[in-house]
Amino acid sequence: MAKHKYILALDQGTTSSRAIIFDGNGEIKARAQAEYAQIYPREGWVEHDPVEIFSSVAATASEAIARLGINRADIAAIGITNQRETTIVWDKRTGAPVYNAIVWQCRRTAEMCDKLKADGLSETIYKKTGLPIDAYFSATKIKWILDNVDGARQKAQNGELLFGTVDTYLMWKLSAGAIFATDYTNASRTQLFNIHTLKWDDELLALFDIPRCMLPTVLPSSGIFGFTDESVFGAKIPIAGVAGDQQAALFGQRCFTRGAVKNTFGTGCFLLMNTGGEAIESKHGLITTLAAMRDNTPRYALEGSVFVGGAVVQWLRDEMQLVRTAAETEKYAMSVPDTLGMYLVPAFVGLGAPYWDQYARGTVTGITRGTNREHFIRAALESIAYQVNDVLCAMEKDCPPHGGKRLAVDGGASANNFLMQFTADITGYNVVRPAVVESTALGAAYLAGLATSVYDDKFLASPQSGDSVFTPNMANDTRNRLIDGWRDAVKKTMYRD
Repeated sequence: MAKHKYILALDQGTTSSRAIIFDGNGEIKARAQAEYAQIYPREGWVEHDPVEIFSSVAATASEAIARLGINRADIAAIGITNQRETTIVWDKRTGAPVYNAIVWQCRRTAEMCDKLKADGLSETIYKKTGLPIDAYFSATKIKWILDNVDGARQKAQNGELLFGTVDTYLMWKLSAGAIFATDYTNASRTQLFNIHTLKWDDELLALFDIPRCMLPTVLPSSGIFGFTDESVFGAKIPIAGVAGDQQAALFGQRCFTRGAVKNTFGTGCFLLMNTGGEAIESKHGLITTLAAMRDNTPRYALEGSVFVGGAVVQWLRDEMQLVRTAAETEKYAMSVPDTLGMYLVPAFVGLGAPYWDQYARGTVTGITRGTNREHFIRAALESIAYQVNDVLCAMEKDCPPHGGKRLAVDGGASANNFLMQFTADITGYNVVRPAVVESTALGAAYLAGLATSVYDDKFLASPQSGDSVFTPNMANDTRNRLIDGWRDAVKKTMYRD
């Protein structure tokens, strides 16, 4: 292996940070992972400590490099992929965060969003950003910090505070303040960025009362953003690829053609369909967002976000204590033929696409005297597949699939064979799991490698091997009956007097 042919991918997720080193063939050579604290100050509020986020990223990067036994100079480039929408505001001079990171899952700004809707701003915001008004996105989180942290608004107006999604904060820290930038994919999730003009939008900034001087420069996802400071890694390494985690996964799954669709089974489930150069306005509750771009030519995707995907398995393990490990859920789910008509709707923080009900809460329906632990576990796993199917159905209405029904999958929960087969059965799609399921990190590595000539277009077009394919194997009447039951359960979840 020639020198300078390794790519370090930093995958900063909602519950953990990971560092993965890929070689020039796109193969994993080393990895490290560290979980960090989830902070819940009040019901519906979710925060992270930005200092802990950066410490976990730096530690895992150093650990992965040490495990491979290479010098930092052997790393051609760094690619960054990150949890999106999560909002950090910090002091420009000291680098100290003025408040904890407000996580994408946090619902504290729900009432603020209700007022924006009542003021008739939904269409204006959607036309510019492709996003519905929801506490999910960054704009209301920034406004909350400026309105609720003592002195923050005045400092922001004086040009003393910076805002960034996690990628921006990491680059600023890794470069000792030399890089203040983001990429188009992350900017498109703030609800402040016009996805058609590719610029921060003055009307939106005025609407949310956010000073422009807080905002980073926006660049294509593949290219040299800047270099790490020698005080961080002991070497000046180019940061050459940046994308929000789901757009990175779309790129890592090589979904380069219009109509190609992927789902990441992570904490949530995130389905993206490549729509090429067309920004499709969804009529069925989906988001129009920017895909990873190698230049300034817009590329778009339809997205459906499920707020609670793999998180329902964590809930089974940590809060309900029904399993000791996430992997056990596959065995228990397969030990019973069905759920005896039970449905679990895990609307713990509301429902995302296609419902967008921020006040819905988790519901269990159909419990009988015969319901046991195994049925409950199976229902939890099935709930993930049902939510994926809801989003796929909406996508098909907005943009019919091209070239057959194929769903590329990745993420931690994609290792669960029961879940993958049930997803194939309930959606009618061929579910394709690649040999390397680290598609998010791989996408960041591809973007960085393309910018530094470690990879090229010929390499990305080459055939992949080792895929696992799960084909639908359920009678249509059974499938339709199960889906009808699920949708009845969702209606109960959303019901309010």
